Formats: sequence, structure tokens, C-alpha cells
Amino acid sequence: MRYILLFFLAFTSTLGFAQPDFDNIIYDNEVYVDHISSVQFYINGFPLDDPIISIEDENPLALLFDDFDAEVADYYYTIVHCNMEWEPSNIQQMQYIDGFVEERIMDWRFSQQTMVGYTSYSLTIPNRNMRFTKTGNYLLVVYKKDRGPIPILTRRFVVYEPQLLIEANLVRPNQVKKLRTHQEIDFSIFRDPKFRIANPRQEIRATILQNGRWDNAIEGVVPFFIKSQELVYDYQDKIVFPGLKEFRFVDTRSLRFRNFNVEEIIRRVDGHDVILATDAERSRNPYVQIADANGKFTIENQDRGDPFLSADYADVFFTYKIEQPFYDKDVYLIGAFNDWQIEENYRMVYNDRIGAYVLKTPLKQGYYNYQYAYVSRDDPAQQFTTDQSEGNWHATENDYTILIYYRPFGARYDQVIGHARINSLD
Repeated sequence: MRYILLFFLAFTSTLGFAQPDFDNIIYDNEVYVDHISSVQFYINGFPLDDPIISIEDENPLALLFDDFDAEVADYYYTIVHCNMEWEPSNIQQMQYIDGFVEERIMDWRFSQQTMVGYTSYSLTIPNRNMRFTKTGNYLLVVYKKDRGPIPILTRRFVVYEPQLLIEANLVRPNQVKKLRTHQEIDFSIFRDPKFRIANPRQEIRATILQNGRWDNAIEGVVPFFIKSQELVYDYQDKIVFPGLKEFRFVDTRSLRFRNFNVEEIIRRVDGHDVILATDAERSRNPYVQIADANGKFTIENQDRGDPFLSADYADVFFTYKIEQPFYDKDVYLIGAFNDWQIEENYRMVYNDRIGAYVLKTPLKQGYYNYQYAYVSRDDPAQQFTTDQSEGNWHATENDYTILIYYRPFGARYDQVIGHARINSLD
């Protein structure tokens, strides 16, 4: 009996039923070390799609990232089930993972014919070694095991099971002051009578995302009223987002020929400089509809070879024209490329000689959307704003995602039972 018990303990240890004990992990999209860059996480084959998949979907999620360290590292990954508030759920990993709960990333390759060397890592999930068995919010964690689990990066994703029908519409806001600047979402949920929800106001919550962003998501919304099998979300001035304007963009897919908005490409001995056209505030400018990626980015290379391994890094120079520097706020560059975060690496510095804020940052060849954001110096913890730098317009093209969370009485975790996506131009 003693030998059987020892074997069982060794077997469960091998499966890794105990969740790795991470210190100071952030349950958000985050990069924890400076040598990791160009993190992409999307539905495999669709680089502009958000990492939200059906539990029945055979197409996995794809994670790609570059490492500037010269040696190949032993990177491992695991997933953590989270509740609606992005806190660890009250269930064990063996209850939501089928297979091993941690695995090493085995797919890595060195860059090819690039002036800046890197190692590219890739992963698809679910895979034959790790599959999820429950719907809900998940956090993908990539880490090293040198001195205990050290997080390298984390990515949010959502797994849902379509058990509801969602009908959504974009409407004009009720408040007059927001009519020309904001977009409001109304929607209804239709459920099958066989799918019983005992108390919808207690058990059902909705989260609405604009352009796949979690930093400004509207979360935890209960039904406004209930009629028969329909749950109605017809609030006034609650599910409302700034309309934004079409995103600015930089196109570095070629380092041989200048694409639109690129003024000059300088080839150095050890790399490239890409000088962009000068930007300026545009909140007072007329709205112009142009095709964009709604804040996202893709890695592409029009010059040669594999778009991921032959795409080079270049120092990209941004210039934001302002006659006088701000004394009460700082200017930052933001977009999906830096997870919509205010980071010191993307804080712009005022250059008196040219009368503009400037920034130099390395970017891998590709197509990037970006904005300029203002952050108050008096309250740096305050949410950044783009109202003055970019402006808002009610007719701007934006994507909206609706997620329906369900936790019946006595349940230990939040399920995701509905998902819908609409475009403001539909």
C-alpha cells in the first residue's frame, strides 16, 4: 500500500496538479522583462482577431514573441482560470485542464538575415498536451523555472460556449453632449426555455469591450429588465464609449522603400532608422474615414522571406508637434503593441529646437496603429486620455465584443455562455 501511495504522489506531481506559485504576477496582458518583444496572441491564422474562442472550436490560439537574449531559454507555460474580475477562480487546475498543467515551449527559431538578432518562440493552445475543459476567463503564463517560477509574460484569453443568442445594435447616446462624440451599445439576450436561469439579475453579468481592449471595458452589467426568455440591456448612458477617431498608423513592412507616412529610412551599420512624418493634435480637425486595424498591429515583411524570422527591427522616430510643452501632463505613445499601457519607454520628450515631442522606439517590421495619450502629472494614476490629442467622433468605425458571464447559485466559477461581436458600421 505504501508503494502505491508513493507512486500516486509521484504521478500527480508529474502532472503538476499544484499551480505554480508566482510572486507579484499581474492578471493582465503584461511583459515582465526587457528582452521580450513583439508579443502577439490571436486566433491562429487571424492576427487581428481577439483571443476569444469557443470551447468547441478546433482552431487554437497562437502565441508568438521574440527574445533578444542570445541563448535559447527553457520557457514553460501554464494557464490559470479566472473569475469575471480577473482573479484566480476557486477551482484547481486539474478541474479545468485536460493533460499536463505545465509544458515547455518547444517551438523556437533564430532570426534569419536580420541586422538585429533574436530568437522567435511560438505556441498554440489548446494542444495535445494541454486542453481546457471549462469556459471562462483564462490567463496564459509564460515563465522560467531557474529559481522558482519567474513570469516572462502573461496574456488574457476567453473561452465560451454559445448557449445564448445575442442581438446588438449601435445607437446614438441619450445625452445631447455625447451625440457627436460617443457610441452606445444596446443588446438583448435570448435564451432557450430549456436553459433555466433561476435569477438572471444575480446570475448573469455582461462585459463589453471596444476594439478588444480590457483597460476601458465596461464590466459586470446586469440586465436592465426581463421579459419572458429575453434579457434586455437597454440602458441610457451606461454602455457608452468615446467614439475615438481612426487610428494613426506606421507601416514599416519594407525597409527598402518608403511606405505612406514614412519620410526617410536610414540604413546604419547595425540597423535602420525610420523617420516618420510629423503628427499634430487633431481633436479639432474634421473626421476622416480611413481603413485601420482598430488599434492593433501585425508583423509583416515585404522585403524577403519568412515574415516572422526575416522581419528586422528598426528604430522608429515619432514626432508630435506642439508649440509649447505641457507643464501639467506628459505625452505617451500607446496602442496594442504596448498593451495600452502607460510605460516609461514610450514617454515622449519635448525638443525645444523643433518645438515638438519626440520618441525613438524599436519596432519589428509590420503595420502598427497608435495614438498619443495625455497623463496628468498631478494624478499619474488617473486613466490616460486621448480626447485632446485625437478627438472623438460618433461615426468612427470600431469593433465591439459582448461577453455573457453566468454563475448559478452555489457555483465556484464564472462560465462564459455567450459571445457576440458587432461593428459600428454594420
